[in-house]
Amino acid sequence: MLERLNQAMEHIEGRLDQSIDTAGLARIAATSEYHLRRMFSALAGMPLSEYIRRRRLTVAGAEVLAGDDSLLEIAVRYGYGSGEAFARAFRAVHGVGPGEARRTGAVLVSQPRLTFRLTVEGSSSMRYRVVDRPEFTVVGLKTRVPLVHAGPNQAIIDFVRGIDPQTLERLEKLSDQEPNGILAVCDDLDPSRAEGTELDYYQGVITSAAAPEGTTALAVPAGTWAVFTVSGPVPRAIQELWRDVYAEWFPSNPYRARLGPEILRTRMSPDRTEADAELWLPVEREQD
Repeated sequence: MLERLNQAMEHIEGRLDQSIDTAGLARIAATSEYHLRRMFSALAGMPLSEYIRRRRLTVAGAEVLAGDDSLLEIAVRYGYGSGEAFARAFRAVHGVGPGEARRTGAVLVSQPRLTFRLTVEGSSSMRYRVVDRPEFTVVGLKTRVPLVHAGPNQAIIDFVRGIDPQTLERLEKLSDQEPNGILAVCDDLDPSRAEGTELDYYQGVITSAAAPEGTTALAVPAGTWAVFTVSGPVPRAIQELWRDVYAEWFPSNPYRARLGPEILRTRMSPDRTEADAELWLPVEREQD
């Protein structure tokens, strides 16, 4: 997978002054467009579209300083319809406009070319199983929250703290399917997984019962799930598991991410500093 991903990176480099089709990049990487976006964001720490934009403006910056072509010619070459649009994008990345950069020889920001490598650290194994599930329904309380990659997600903390404990007790009694108990369910994530993008967050259960008044039901189609387990400090161990699944597990196994909610079952220690967690991710086998 990483070799194919690097081939897609080479394709980007050869087309910085042309249109770049994400679907075409996915074909080069021999995976789905959805999985490519998710994989890239997890490995690079930025959306694929943001990387392409930064690489274009890095190369464009060098041409601005060189002074061989007009600013409008450079703008058009790298896909901007006007000098004003180019100037806004240029300033967002470099902190200075292209005209000023050319006049003063300003120091610009460079986005390096990315190459992906699999680095094996430590000797522990990732614990997982693959499960085929019929369709099921999540029933619970729902809100919209920003995505946070590291550290506590205050929006989720505030939401959960605001739920009446008796409401959670009633919900937990409805749980009748695996994974059992109260769950954290994330759905409708932006494929880029960029920090700050929003997602639907549910605190609920998987049940065959009707949704009680005041709750929301999320119907989940049948499909395959990869189930990962981890124990450790909260939230670091869980966030690192999410990262490692994309950085290590997907590149080493014949699966890719598919559309669907991500489900987390957490059992906290008495002092609530550590947890045993089970992460369910929707997957499908890669095509041969």
